[in-house]
Amino acid sequence: MDPVKWMVGIGFWVQGFRCFPWLVVNFFLKDALVVPASSLQLLQNSANLPMVAKPLYGLLSDSVPIHGQRRLPYVAIGALLQAIAWLAIGLWPGSAISFSALTLLLLLSNLGASIAEVANDAIVVEAGKHQKQKSSTSSSQLQSFAWMFGSSAGALGNLLGGIAISRSFSPKLMFLFYGIIVIFQFCTTICISEKSLNLPNPNNKSKSSSSGGGFGKQLSELAFALKRPDIFRLLVWFSASYAVTPLLLGTMFFYQTQYLNLDSSIIGFSKVIGQATLLIWSIVYEKYFKRASPRKVLWTLQLVMAMIILSDALFVKGIYRGFGIPDWLYVLIFSGLAEAALFLKVLPCSVLVAKLCPPGCEGSVMAFVMSALALATIVSGYFGVVLASFLGVSENDFSNLPLCILIEAGCTMLPLLGSSWISEGKVAEKKKD
Repeated sequence: MDPVKWMVGIGFWVQGFRCFPWLVVNFFLKDALVVPASSLQLLQNSANLPMVAKPLYGLLSDSVPIHGQRRLPYVAIGALLQAIAWLAIGLWPGSAISFSALTLLLLLSNLGASIAEVANDAIVVEAGKHQKQKSSTSSSQLQSFAWMFGSSAGALGNLLGGIAISRSFSPKLMFLFYGIIVIFQFCTTICISEKSLNLPNPNNKSKSSSSGGGFGKQLSELAFALKRPDIFRLLVWFSASYAVTPLLLGTMFFYQTQYLNLDSSIIGFSKVIGQATLLIWSIVYEKYFKRASPRKVLWTLQLVMAMIILSDALFVKGIYRGFGIPDWLYVLIFSGLAEAALFLKVLPCSVLVAKLCPPGCEGSVMAFVMSALALATIVSGYFGVVLASFLGVSENDFSNLPLCILIEAGCTMLPLLGSSWISEGKVAEKKKD
């Protein structure tokens, strides 16, 4: 296999398999630590705070080489931090780790994950642009390839997690299992030279001679790229499309597991369907939609997300139950689809940003995009907690949950009004020619 595809495949597979320990974390918090739904959702979103600093990691990766390498050392550092965090959780003495200690270790895990993700995303963008000189379609092909690996790993992780929890496997044993996987990624990464990836490095000399000057130059190039109207407007729309939607993932998790008493294997299988949806979407996008209008694609995906959320309101009201559809079947199929729908926009947006991104600052620009996504989802998660609290929805009272979901669906429709801010990518392509 091509060394680039080998490294991208490993990086995105491990990244996707993070669904495995995080599914276990949800049940561990609910059953072992007995936290309320609001605390669960707050932790789910607060743990993503390290991802908001992705532009800093991207600037470092772009401008500060380690032993002459700009990407793989950062992947290794990220893998090592994740290994430390998950092994510490798994090896924590006593019957249960404290909520505060678990929060700190999850923050460390996501710090490592975000550093590794930034470097992996930069490899995809740089290698895609380098390959595009040989083939006009290979740029998006590498992004779709990465998505397929990540989605397939996510499906496997959720499947194994759901089965393991339903069969009463020790959560700490499952945390140790993932820690070992990340150690394997670390060992693999440090054994491969970045030269074998043949990545373009247009400013390598200046960066090597003066890392501080390189950092300043990258910061200036990042600022210049973000000031471009096509990139700026796209990022504003992309971030706002998440931030204005009050996510209720933690509340729905408690509704499904505590109110409906659904088995953990059903929850796991539903997430498998969600990951399978992302995998299928990466294939379908590459084959049918990569040449379509980005504006029309993103507008349609936003509408699909709103429709799926609206369907959840009908489910909670018992409408589908009246048609003979059992709760477990709806959750199995549509709960995973609802979570997958949140991230369908990431692939076409990433491909569009890669087209618009000026050469030399791929890592920092893509990191800024993912940072904006992380911050927007954190805001939407907090928004969901506030909305549920305001309407009196808790782990013991779900009477106003349908109204919460209707408000969520309505907010999801708002970004459709600003779809004109989405660039079609034509200007950047003409400049390259």
